[in-house]
Amino acid sequence: MLRATDVTHAYDAEPVLTDVSLVVDPGEVLALIGPSGVGKTTLLRILGLSLEPTAGTVTFDRTDVWAADTARRRALRRRTGTVFQAASLFDASVARNVEYGLRVRRSWRERIRSGLRGLVGREDVSGSVHDALGVVGLPDAASRSADSLSGGEAQRVSFARALAYDPDLLLLDEPTSDLDPRNTAVVEDAVERASDRDIGVVVATHDMNQAERIADRVAVLLGDGVTEVGPTEAVFDDPHDDRTRQFIAGELVY
Repeated sequence: MLRATDVTHAYDAEPVLTDVSLVVDPGEVLALIGPSGVGKTTLLRILGLSLEPTAGTVTFDRTDVWAADTARRRALRRRTGTVFQAASLFDASVARNVEYGLRVRRSWRERIRSGLRGLVGREDVSGSVHDALGVVGLPDAASRSADSLSGGEAQRVSFARALAYDPDLLLLDEPTSDLDPRNTAVVEDAVERASDRDIGVVVATHDMNQAERIADRVAVLLGDGVTEVGPTEAVFDDPHDDRTRQFIAGELVY
């Protein structure tokens, strides 16, 4: 579904990522692990098609994203969803927050007829909202005000908002770093249910235990690049790269 090849990115000539190559398949969960500051969020932005890399290519649905015209690139970008580390909700009901993405993507499709997957008609918005809230364990929260939610509930609503329009690719940036165990378990279950819908999921996390629990494959970012990519069990139990082995053993590696 998505392929990044030899992706490099720099801010003001300072390299953050160098020659990163990754593939994300439909229905798989890929965890990005590594210390803070190694470029996990930058890589998520590149995979989410919102940041053009300094060098390298990103192919989504057989399209070279940054060689495509603006309309095609926007169409592809709207097939991705992102959940950030801190929930950011509108001062409105939970339902209005969750349906926002549906309404934006539907109206855009009506304008340019891009054929995006997962968009619904007006009569189906409420059903999609209810379904998404059910996935995150909040089926009866639609009428609640967003400002009445706990931090964990707000993060779950953010997840529902990204899930409601049925994206092809879901990007999660440290989605449970500030959550208690119960809310963490709900979000992790929602990741599994998204995968069951054939949505590709990429999770950036510093929690290696979480990566072991939820990921099909793991990519290890150390320094400015990926030291290892492979099946989760293989990466944790028998890493091939010495830096990966040191990092998993708890040593501070950059």
